[in-house]
Amino acid sequence: MSTHVDSHDHHDDHAHHEDDAPHSTLKGYMTGFFLAVVLTAIPFWLVMGKVIPNAQTLAVVLLVFGAIQIVVHMIYFLHMDTKSQGGWNMLALIFTLVLVVITLSGSIWVMYHLNANMMPGMSHDMSQQVKNLP
Repeated sequence: MSTHVDSHDHHDDHAHHEDDAPHSTLKGYMTGFFLAVVLTAIPFWLVMGKVIPNAQTLAVVLLVFGAIQIVVHMIYFLHMDTKSQGGWNMLALIFTLVLVVITLSGSIWVMYHLNANMMPGMSHDMSQQVKNLP
């Protein structure tokens, strides 16, 4: 009976080693590290050097660099792709992104409408005048 348990344990060990997730090498980690450093240094330079004077354009550029860096971290350090864990990692990521987009867009929509509808007819100029009353 002990041989049956041993063979069962061996089968479990073998099953755990058959995952098809890519195992990274030192070259892969160094590539990811280099990309992460560059994707951090460029936005730092853009902000500190005041290269882009328009704040809104700068914010969009920084968001793009941040999104690219998220992808770099997921690929090179978290080893996420469509094949890892049979695609479940990617499905979980997509589900999370959908929830985040719904939550953020809903929150912005609610805050916008609360701001617009809380005090109808009162503009920002009028609110400044009310604050200055004795």
